[in-house]
Amino acid sequence: MEYDGKGECIVVELKVVKREGEETTDLHEKDGVVWVSYRVPDRLPWLINAFSTRLGGVSEGIYEQMNLAHTVGDDPERVLENHRIIGSAIGVDTEDMVLAFQTHTVNVMEVGDRHRGMGVVRERDYRDVDGIMTNVPGVCLLTSYADCVPLYFVDPKNRAIALSHSGWRGTAGNICRNTVEKMHKLYGTEPADIIACIGPSIEAKCYEIGEDVAEEFRKAYPEEALEAILLPEEGRADKYLLDLTQANFENMVGSGILPENISRPDLCTACNALWLHSHRASKGKRGGMCAFLSIRE
Repeated sequence: MEYDGKGECIVVELKVVKREGEETTDLHEKDGVVWVSYRVPDRLPWLINAFSTRLGGVSEGIYEQMNLAHTVGDDPERVLENHRIIGSAIGVDTEDMVLAFQTHTVNVMEVGDRHRGMGVVRERDYRDVDGIMTNVPGVCLLTSYADCVPLYFVDPKNRAIALSHSGWRGTAGNICRNTVEKMHKLYGTEPADIIACIGPSIEAKCYEIGEDVAEEFRKAYPEEALEAILLPEEGRADKYLLDLTQANFENMVGSGILPENISRPDLCTACNALWLHSHRASKGKRGGMCAFLSIRE
């Protein structure tokens, strides 16, 4: 990224490095709108997957430009227009979008035709839901982010999909497991068939936590897994660096998803705050991004 000093962010190059050295995502641009997609699910012609950036929208000030969050104080008309703009770019109508009602729970639910537009163009009749799933073509799932972890689930055999929002509470509580189990119950999804992606989020080097949160992860993970998830911060006995991406990778594998079927971009929202919204990097003065997942009609 380059910043021209006038509020304009220019994408120069995006390097998304998989730990094995293979890139897992692609960067797209259409009419000034920039978004990320995952290469493995992109191979399925019946699927749309995307993760927005802050580039290409109409919001101003701290929300600039593509803000998709309704709860941060931005003009609602601008937020709606931003949904329309990115929807046009990726091939989704706002009337077909369904937005989760995120309150850092581990609750997941199925959505379908009757939910079209909820959370975007009309009111939701549900709340406290951080994961949503469907097998209905044309229904586009949305979850919202500004550092937390987006989790994508695609069942190519039964053509079912899910998105789950996993902050530290959702990660420690294992919303991933709840999502996989509900997909199995509703659609017959076998975990070994799932194509999974862990979206852009804050990485460990930028995510300091205290003893209270660290204790929740000690309760949730075995000691051998904690070595890569909970990293003591040098010189600070009561502070740690938390790797939410690694923790969700462990949750996915523990839920039966094959490691080779999991894509992870290693793309930090806080390190890239010029073109990704980050709550920590902005000290709360920010907009929000969305993950999108839809079965084409």
